[in-house]
Amino acid sequence: MDLFRSVGAVASASGDGVVDWAAVSEAAKSGTDPGSLDLSAADREGYATDVRDARDRIREVGGVEFDVPETVSLQNRHHWIDANVDTFRRLIEPMAEEFDQPLFPGASRVVNTGSMSFSLAFLGRHVLGQYDPLLLAEADRGRTSPRSASTDDGPTHELYFVHPNIERTARELNVDFPRFRRWIAFHEVTHAAEFGAAEWLPGYLESRMRDTVTELAAGGLNREAFSELDAAMTAVEGYAELLMDRAFDEEYDDLRRKIDARRGGGGPVDQLIRRLLGLGLKRRQYERGAAFFTAVADAEGLETAGRVWDRPENLPTDAELDDPERWLARIE
Repeated sequence: MDLFRSVGAVASASGDGVVDWAAVSEAAKSGTDPGSLDLSAADREGYATDVRDARDRIREVGGVEFDVPETVSLQNRHHWIDANVDTFRRLIEPMAEEFDQPLFPGASRVVNTGSMSFSLAFLGRHVLGQYDPLLLAEADRGRTSPRSASTDDGPTHELYFVHPNIERTARELNVDFPRFRRWIAFHEVTHAAEFGAAEWLPGYLESRMRDTVTELAAGGLNREAFSELDAAMTAVEGYAELLMDRAFDEEYDDLRRKIDARRGGGGPVDQLIRRLLGLGLKRRQYERGAAFFTAVADAEGLETAGRVWDRPENLPTDAELDDPERWLARIE
């Protein structure tokens, strides 16, 4: 970890865009230990086996047909940072012309670059796994990737596991590594199930993301777009929690308690950073969404809960998330 190099990369941010993405990547990685990817053949096969088992089990329990990437990506922290630099670049660059031009554009670029690199460095040290449906990737559809499932139009989704973080977290939680690895695989594959069941979901999220960011860039907030985005992400996280709990094929009460504690843990500085990055909102989405879908499934079964992915109109509204019976009455 080279903090001097990280600060230097941010300070030298250049170019015409609102963010210097090359500097973001260099600064975030300079401030982050990549971690080891020295895995045994058995560990590598373990990840693949867990993903296949999770796919089969979730298909069986959830009644959802979906695919997972043919090859999963075992990453260190630097690999994850680079992948997500690409994601944020795809989100922000098409809207760059809509950002107000500041009096000192170079200074603003440095601030934007520093904020983004700080965020990705922090997240890169904590993220365990990620299902990436490659939102906003139209420009990359012709690109092929050895790490992901591909079609004639290019890769459509990727599945990442940040091995150093999984290994470290299993140690910190005092849980068996293969069992914890399997838990993470099941969690991420539930997201693949959601996007596989709802072909409309990437476009829906993309449009709300664009509307929200565009309005923020203009100094305002599109409350309707933000509310719809928050409700959709709450549904995504909540349904994944429900499906995960119903599909995981081992006893998990101890894991659930420890992982829930981890989501809210950390010292004062860590808590502040999580708030600044919106991770408190993400925990609220987990909890609120899980409570909604658990109530629906307990009342009407898992199949009824899965109807949320039939069409965009079936997504719960913000009010319905706190009143599952209201949602049930509307879709029946």
